[in-house]
Amino acid sequence: MARPQPPPWGHTAFLLCLLGIGGAIEIPMDLPQPPTITKQSVKDHIVDPRDNILIECEAKGNPAPSFHWTRNSRFFNVAKDPRVSMRRRSGTLVIDFRSGGRPEEYEGEYQCFARNKFGTALSNRIRLQVSKSPLWPKENLDPVVVQEGAPLTLQCNPPPGLPSPVIFWMSSSMEPITQDKRVSQGHNGDLYFSNVLVQDMQTDYSCNARFHFTHTIQQKNPFTLKVLTNHPYNDSSLRNHPDMYSARGVAERTPSFMYPQGTSSSQMVLRGTDLLLECIASGVPTPDIAWYKKGGDLPSDKAKFENFNKALRITSVSEEDSGEYFCLASNKMGSIRHTISVRVKAAPYWLEEPKNLILAPGEDGRLVCRANGNPKPTVQWMVNGEPLQSAPPNPNREVAGDTIIFRDTQISSRAVYQCNTSNEHGYLLANAFVSVLDVPPRMLSPRNQLIRVILYNRTRLDCPFFGSPIPTLRWFKNGQGSNLDGGNYHVYENGSLEIKMIRKEDQGIYTCVATNILGKAENQVRLEVKDPTRIFRMPEDQTAKRGTTVQLECRVKHDPSLKLTVSWLKDDEPLYIGNRMKKEDDSLTIFGVAERDHGSYTCIASTELDQDLAKAYLTVLGRPDRPRDLELTDLAERSVRLTWIPGDDNNSPITEYVVQFEEDQFQPGIWHDHSKFPGGVNSGVLQLSPYVNYQFRVIAVNEVGSSHPSLPSERYRTSGAPPESNPGDVKGEGTRKNNMEITWTPMNATSAFGPNLRYIVRWRRRETRETWNNVTVWGSRYVVGQTPVYVPYEIRVQAENDFGKGPEPDTVIGYSGEDYPRAAPTDVKVRVLNSTAISLQWNRVYSDTVQGQLREYRAYYWRESSLLKNLWVSQKRQHASFSGDRLRGVVSRLFPYSNYKLEMVVVNGRGDGPRSETKEFTTPEGVPSAPRRFRVRQPNLQTITLEWDHPEHPNGILTGYSLRYAAFNGTKVGKQMVENFSPNDTKFTVQRADPVSRYRFTLSARTQVGAGEAVTEESPAPPNEAYTNNQADIATQGWFIGLMCAIALLVLILLIVCFIKRSRGGKYPVREKKDVPLGPEDPKEEDGSFDYSDEDNKPLQGGSQTSLDGTIKQQESDDSLVDYGEGGEGQFNEDGSFIGQYTVKKDKEETEGNESSEATSPVNAIYSLA
Repeated sequence: MARPQPPPWGHTAFLLCLLGIGGAIEIPMDLPQPPTITKQSVKDHIVDPRDNILIECEAKGNPAPSFHWTRNSRFFNVAKDPRVSMRRRSGTLVIDFRSGGRPEEYEGEYQCFARNKFGTALSNRIRLQVSKSPLWPKENLDPVVVQEGAPLTLQCNPPPGLPSPVIFWMSSSMEPITQDKRVSQGHNGDLYFSNVLVQDMQTDYSCNARFHFTHTIQQKNPFTLKVLTNHPYNDSSLRNHPDMYSARGVAERTPSFMYPQGTSSSQMVLRGTDLLLECIASGVPTPDIAWYKKGGDLPSDKAKFENFNKALRITSVSEEDSGEYFCLASNKMGSIRHTISVRVKAAPYWLEEPKNLILAPGEDGRLVCRANGNPKPTVQWMVNGEPLQSAPPNPNREVAGDTIIFRDTQISSRAVYQCNTSNEHGYLLANAFVSVLDVPPRMLSPRNQLIRVILYNRTRLDCPFFGSPIPTLRWFKNGQGSNLDGGNYHVYENGSLEIKMIRKEDQGIYTCVATNILGKAENQVRLEVKDPTRIFRMPEDQTAKRGTTVQLECRVKHDPSLKLTVSWLKDDEPLYIGNRMKKEDDSLTIFGVAERDHGSYTCIASTELDQDLAKAYLTVLGRPDRPRDLELTDLAERSVRLTWIPGDDNNSPITEYVVQFEEDQFQPGIWHDHSKFPGGVNSGVLQLSPYVNYQFRVIAVNEVGSSHPSLPSERYRTSGAPPESNPGDVKGEGTRKNNMEITWTPMNATSAFGPNLRYIVRWRRRETRETWNNVTVWGSRYVVGQTPVYVPYEIRVQAENDFGKGPEPDTVIGYSGEDYPRAAPTDVKVRVLNSTAISLQWNRVYSDTVQGQLREYRAYYWRESSLLKNLWVSQKRQHASFSGDRLRGVVSRLFPYSNYKLEMVVVNGRGDGPRSETKEFTTPEGVPSAPRRFRVRQPNLQTITLEWDHPEHPNGILTGYSLRYAAFNGTKVGKQMVENFSPNDTKFTVQRADPVSRYRFTLSARTQVGAGEAVTEESPAPPNEAYTNNQADIATQGWFIGLMCAIALLVLILLIVCFIKRSRGGKYPVREKKDVPLGPEDPKEEDGSFDYSDEDNKPLQGGSQTSLDGTIKQQESDDSLVDYGEGGEGQFNEDGSFIGQYTVKKDKEETEGNESSEATSPVNAIYSLA
């Protein structure tokens, strides 16, 4: 992790645009002023002939200046040429060739004049040239004949262009010419061969010139080389020879210079340009070039070597770089040197450029024009574009060489002066006006600016102003009378106030006051001091493997009144946040790190005033890059040295290199491992086999994985030899009863050792000492026919190629084919061990009846029937094998209580022999399998019902079932109960002791032998257990309690509203208000009163209604809340307060004695509202 240092002004809140500390004073554009050139074309102006010509000249002044031009020092009448126009409010010339014309006709030297009534300003003399890209002259080039090892220069001689073209060499097929210290291009464009090799004939050489303006490339006819050599070229034997030149019969030579010629030369360079020195030498072996400066060292900060050390470039030379330089060319035969004397000349350059002079009437001033150069430049003064000597005399002006002195200037002294300083290498032209003004002080910046700065930083407060005479400027803080200058403050000549280190107490209002004899002006700046932005927890350097997750922290503290922005850079470029990255305010997370994530990460915390940054480096461990540039050296008949350049280890050290080879005869395109070398080496000696056309490649391995294979090396073929080994895994086996097949593993390319690899196969019967039979085979098998059954043979297989035979082979014993056995085991005896196993015993067969190799004795058996009636059994035949020459064995996994049959055979490689006589046996009764489909049901909370089916395998006569069960509640287990049932019982009901506990049941079946396999099931959980737990959980939640309280409050408010509404309806005696009597059938008549209420308060039809005695009649449903509870007392919640208060079950006597119960009952009020 590192925190890069911000620049000194990096945290400045508001760096004002100054008029220039100690620079020229600008006159506001609303005041009268002479012209000033603001934009012009370069002195050497080269244009594209395909485009319109543009010569720029722009100026400012008040009044706005007018423009005219000269061409070759003569007035250029723009109006007379229809192709030439001048831009509006500008002096820029536009020459249009859309209607024809030749651009070359307008070449020349142009100068622009900008004039108003106060003077004339001049542009530089602009030399206009049209770019040229002439065609290459056609020529037929004969092949260049050269002796191998001799030097050679292929000249380019490009056509002269403007500007000069860029030169490069390619083949006629547009392949770049590979350059190195032996073959390289000189600065003049020629191609130099320090010594020529035969391999240089493999391509031709064409010089190409690329012209900048036309974007065209011209190609010269190619050179063809013919190299005379004393040794035919062989890329696999001599190209990489450690002493290649002597091996090829090339005489070694001491170096000599091809460019420059001789032992010394000189070179002139202009100050400020680049110096390029070049030395190209020939020699065998290729010389090395070194550079030195006589009497001193090369300037390390400006010097750099180019073109394989053949060129030395010194940038931006100065007079100190003049002197003698020499290049030293050396090889093992000797050395030679060339001395170059460098002289530094200089076009004029400014020491003090004249500046605009603004004076008040009666003031004195001066214009200074000082320049230097080599040779010393001359100075010429002009006024308004005319030589000063020919201008009208001015008694207030005095010329003293490079200085013009003005005394007691008046309004008439206003003019533009030009200083032209020149020598043989160039010129400088500067305009400076003299303006005489009477102007009171004025402020040029907006008033009452707010400037925010960062604590402890440095800042400048600008107060741009103007006046003539030039006003004096003073600064004050918070209206205090003392001038701010000195200590932590510094006032520049142009009036800017610098605060060297901002503190909290520097916050406040700053006032600048400009004063001259004509008056004063002031402005205020309010300065606010903000806390700096700081990263207090910076990202740290990390190392990660590919595919892992990495988090880089970046926690920031900043001024809360400023908006913070956090951004990230990767390798100093903005980081693209893809879907594998997550950016948060205080961190950056990278998921699935990949090799491309390797690099530096910079966290930038910035506000509008400042920023802080911290950098960390993420090292991603990846597979190494492939090795490259494989080279074969030290070539021998049975070995070669392979050298390679390691690839990047991608931050995980290389542990080993795997060298693989491929040959193109037996398995072309298939790569095999050859050798392994430690990770610290880059070469190794490889042991080779004869007659293999080898090609090698190298794979680098590190902790993360293996690299991609390198590109293959060149091929190398070893000479042939007789085989040094014979094929392996030789076997002789019969595939039929009268043959023997001899097979072997064929030899690979590295063991063949020569062409036409074949095998000599020999065989004879063992112990007969008969003569050997032999045959030559090209494949990997041979079949011997008409053999006796299963007879041993001696076998030999020998390798042979065109160079000879391999060593004498080993003898291998093989056998001819087998026939089926002719006899069966006799005297087979069966003894029952238990209900599922028997033991067997038999007599051995004679060996001559086996007719092959005895593999095993085999017993075939099958289940004939079960002793249980009506039980179907499978009669599928099964077998048990007894390997080798055994006389007894055990057959297991039989079914109890069954009848079985059994036969035995002898087995060899051919198959089964005849079967023995059939034996019968019966297995005794056993224990049954587990009862099937054991089901536990719980129809209600009081009982549990069990059901099951009979076992799939009774294995005897069932005598009954045993059931063990016990109640459990969590970890508590009750007393175990046991029940026995008859064989026909398959159901049982258990009465629960309590509604909460669960039960675990274990059931097994029995025969006379005993109980069989048991099955266990548990009763289901009570249906209300989960509900009760859930209710308990919800009832304790804060949100549920709050919800219930809100509902209760809402109901209470609703009841009060209903009570008020019904009270307003009232009861009125009908007989007092109405003369019409009521009939006895009127259902509303009870006590001579009616309830008058709004239509909305009528009871709902079809629902519960309120009777006249105040009770609620249930019309259709007799259910009550009591029916849904668990206790039966009508309470809904634990204390019984809710339902007990609003119960609708009341005694009739209680309601009859209360006439107003209908109006005041909350329940009735609810129904009335509904």
